[in-house]
Amino acid sequence: MTELNEYEAEMLDAVLEAFGIPDSLTRTQLLELFDQDEATAFAMVQVLLRESFIAASGKPGPFDLPEKLVLKPKGEKFLKEGGFTRRYKLEQEKPVEIGGTQAKLQQQNMRLQNEKLSNQSQIRELQKTIDKLRARQYIFFVLIIIALIVGCWLGHALFGKG
Repeated sequence: MTELNEYEAEMLDAVLEAFGIPDSLTRTQLLELFDQDEATAFAMVQVLLRESFIAASGKPGPFDLPEKLVLKPKGEKFLKEGGFTRRYKLEQEKPVEIGGTQAKLQQQNMRLQNEKLSNQSQIRELQKTIDKLRARQYIFFVLIIIALIVGCWLGHALFGKG
């Protein structure tokens, strides 16, 4: 289990609760849950997939979110038993173990992997924005050159003969 804070535990439970009667969520519904924040949605889905509480179906979309997520019985049972919030509270009540160094490192590693996936998704989005802005910059540059050429030609045509 990754080292989650209370908010993340509640968000994961909210995602599990969002699976309605058909026990499935579409990519659009998932993005609505996260106010169109693809990076956060992706990170939360990765945690649920890693825990085997959900299954993905359909091709991943532009943000690596699958078209549809299906709630597995294991996930439904986990939610009925208190979900991530209960797990978080139980972990907070545990006494600190002296020999828990390896487990803590594994938890930290999982947390960092989730952060890395989230950051990679954000980097992809920012790169797309940069590419669009560069294309606009080139178009404006070409338009300025064309305007200068047309201006010189008109200036020469109107005032050059005099």
